[in-house]
Amino acid sequence: MTPNELKDPEKAVKKARRIATEKANELHDLVEGRLPAAYEEIPVISQATYGACRAWADARLRAAEAAAA
Repeated sequence: MTPNELKDPEKAVKKARRIATEKANELHDLVEGRLPAAYEEIPVISQATYGACRAWADARLRAAEAAAA
């Protein structure tokens, strides 16, 4: 996390959510438009989506902890 994100955990949550949404949209586009031909892209895109969602969940936890402190 950047120093600014440490100062404003809610901003970090919003940024992480935006990134997770972008990754989820990439996965959706793969499923809706490029499968089955692009099946080899599934692991890479799904791992990136999982990582982005995990980062969002971690940011939410940090924001909740900061709010409680």
